[in-house]
Amino acid sequence: MIIKQIPMGYMDNFSYVVGCEATRKGLVIDPAPAVDRILLEADKAGLKIEIIVNTHGHGDHTAGNAELKRLTGAPVYIHTLDGDRYPLADYFLKDETSLQVGEVVFEIIHTPGHTPGGICLYSHGNLFTGDTLFVGDSGRTDLPGGHRLTLGVSIRRLMQLPDATVVWPGHDYGPTPSSTLGWEKRNNVNAEEYGYFVAR
Repeated sequence: MIIKQIPMGYMDNFSYVVGCEATRKGLVIDPAPAVDRILLEADKAGLKIEIIVNTHGHGDHTAGNAELKRLTGAPVYIHTLDGDRYPLADYFLKDETSLQVGEVVFEIIHTPGHTPGGICLYSHGNLFTGDTLFVGDSGRTDLPGGHRLTLGVSIRRLMQLPDATVVWPGHDYGPTPSSTLGWEKRNNVNAEEYGYFVAR
């Protein structure tokens, strides 16, 4: 699996190009406005973008949707509970399901708390967490639709995945651009509150 983490500058967002090495088909997670950077990374990796996925409906994660769709023809996916935030999406996810690009299958995990329709994508030991889980922290819950206890439940679900799972967050807010679930269990500032803390 090919993973390109793209710092966008826009609110310290990360956008991602993720692709299949065998078929050179790819998807984009959370396109921020600098679509030219996304297309450049996809081109450098030799990937054809076939799917656009939003981990949630906040504007800093959806701002590049329309332009990227116009330039690639790729459909936009978002969870139906965030559909009011981006009603122009082509597909509204209702259940925990999977998305496939080439030979790579992504498990869609519904992780409400930051927004009602927040999702994470999991494949081959990699977890794209949007604003559910950051390196060393978790998403805000003081915005409309946010709920702290619900976010805690969502993160505890994620922590049931293997400790070696790589965390790819939606923002560059931590000491490193990525981490692992094992590291988060030992170091995340919310670990004890949310009930997944383990001793160092």
